Amino acid sequence: MTFYVEAVSELRPRMRRAIIMIQDLVMVLVAVALSLVLSQSRLSFEALSYGGLVCWALIVLVAHVLFRSCGLYNTVWRFASTPDFFNILKGCGSLTVVLYLASLGFRFFEPVAGLNERQFIVFFLVSFTIISAPRLYYRFLRDGASWRILRRAPGDAPVKQALFIGRLSEADVIVRFTRTAVPAEYAIAGIMATGSDAPLGTQIQGVPVVAVRPRLVEVLEDYVNGTENLDLVIFGNGAERDIEDYAELVRIARHSGIAVVQFSGLSELGQGGKLVLDAVEIETIMRRSAVATDIERISAFVGGKRVLVTGGAGSIGRILVKRALELGAEAVLVADLSEFGIFQLDQLIEEEDRDRLTSRIVDVTDRRHMMRLVGEFKPAIIFHAAALKHVPLLEENWEAAIQTNIFGTLACAEVAAKCGVPQFLLISSDKAVDPTSVLGITKRAAEQIVSSLHEVHAARPASQAGEASHAAPGTKFIAVRFGNVFGSTGSVATIFQAQIEAGGPVTITDRRMTRYFMTVSEAVDLVIMSAADAEQRQGADDYAIYMLDMGKPVPILEVAETMIRMAGKSPYTDIPIRFTGIRPGEKLHETLQGEGEEVVKLDIAKIFGLRTDVVEWPRIQAALTTLQAAMRDQDKAAALAVLAGLHRVEQAAGGARDQALPKAVGRSG
Repeated sequence: MTFYVEAVSELRPRMRRAIIMIQDLVMVLVAVALSLVLSQSRLSFEALSYGGLVCWALIVLVAHVLFRSCGLYNTVWRFASTPDFFNILKGCGSLTVVLYLASLGFRFFEPVAGLNERQFIVFFLVSFTIISAPRLYYRFLRDGASWRILRRAPGDAPVKQALFIGRLSEADVIVRFTRTAVPAEYAIAGIMATGSDAPLGTQIQGVPVVAVRPRLVEVLEDYVNGTENLDLVIFGNGAERDIEDYAELVRIARHSGIAVVQFSGLSELGQGGKLVLDAVEIETIMRRSAVATDIERISAFVGGKRVLVTGGAGSIGRILVKRALELGAEAVLVADLSEFGIFQLDQLIEEEDRDRLTSRIVDVTDRRHMMRLVGEFKPAIIFHAAALKHVPLLEENWEAAIQTNIFGTLACAEVAAKCGVPQFLLISSDKAVDPTSVLGITKRAAEQIVSSLHEVHAARPASQAGEASHAAPGTKFIAVRFGNVFGSTGSVATIFQAQIEAGGPVTITDRRMTRYFMTVSEAVDLVIMSAADAEQRQGADDYAIYMLDMGKPVPILEVAETMIRMAGKSPYTDIPIRFTGIRPGEKLHETLQGEGEEVVKLDIAKIFGLRTDVVEWPRIQAALTTLQAAMRDQDKAAALAVLAGLHRVEQAAGGARDQALPKAVGRSG
């Protein structure tokens, strides 16, 4: 029967429909014969006589008309579902009633022996069964062939039963490796294909294709509701971009207690191999267009270089470290104050890469220590990711924010210049745009320090380079500005996750609040690409600040609801959501471009150049001296007033906004 169903499915639609119609009519005649045989009826006329043949022809004609009117041929078999089987039930029931009424009318003209109600009841049951059977079998082949695989015998080894959702090419790799792995960890029970290259009956290494688009969600619901033996759903690489219903598929699986992972490749282990399956986190479900990273360009930029990452044990820093090692950096030095963070970073790095990684516990504001580290390590680039970044916390701890975010940046930049490091890159933030918080105004000041050093370096002739110690020849200073990195320490993702695990409530400051989000892998690759681009630029086309395209802002409420659903819970029902009000220093909506700033489109996807006002270096030096005095006096208002003067050039000259900003920031603290 499988061969017949597959053969019919390969025909052109019109031919296939005609054969299905003929098949149904044959089934009706078979049902008439079986009903007579099963009920042991003895008709008073010959079945093959002229009258008998006319009777069969009339039955076929009436059946065809009724079946068409009941919609039996309006649905493609592969999408057959409960309403379609109801149509068959309606068609067979109508045919049975019509034939029974016809037999009653015929008996008035000519009595017929051996014909009674029993035959019609049997006819209805038989006709419905044998007409439904091919459709049900087709549905079984398409969507349910792996149920037999999911039946786990009591003595079977504890192998995880999995469904794979993705491209057939990846399915072939995964099935082959799962079957040859010793000991076996996974058994692929079925494949849900995202491409159009999966006809009926397709099997990969004997594993059937059980669903195709657009019915992935419906079929997965059938599986999770119909079996207790499904342990795992494996998505193919890039499934979050290829499948529109990716988030819903994840939610369905997790709601049923089924683990969700994503295939990202293979790792060689001796003569064998092992699947690399990454946990699916919220960052993989962000509905953002994919960034096509120029791997060759960033590999050529990082490959063979010595790289220093300050704050290398932080959320962005650790991925920068890992990525630099993957791209072939000669050596990577991590400078971070967190002992535990460095320990966690060490666990993240592959064994074969650890000999190229060096970690040092150091405060980036300790100029002497940093000078010794940089002088000994001799990096080709410094990624300055060290920063304090928690908005409400820094409103109270403003001195720590200024010390780390401003004077830490200054110390590292001056060390880079004095040691002749070719490039210094500051990781900035969208909080620096029109800042209303201590975090924002300190990050903007850090941008101004880097921008000013960039201008000094670009403007000074090589013959005068030795006249100032802050911008030695060959040192290029740039900053990269972008928004929130999903899943970073202290981000809404980690806060929401902890609240969901605790049973709620999930707290949101304001239902209107939006933020820009980017996955950490995207951000890191684009940061490196910005550094590679800056290395080649000179003169008028040179930019001190790069800005990443963050896509559209995402409502925080939507993020919370998605994370709750991913945890298998229902927002507001299982996990309450509570609105607490905007905290000190927070904005409802962040922006990436400030007033008066010019965004320049580059020939690099997702990266822009940014032209902004720059405070001259002597004025920055004077402002920082005043800032240090304010910190010694613990005068927050004076310190914020100094920083407001570094916000914009016109503010430094005494503009109206210069008077407003420090008051606004001061009140938020």
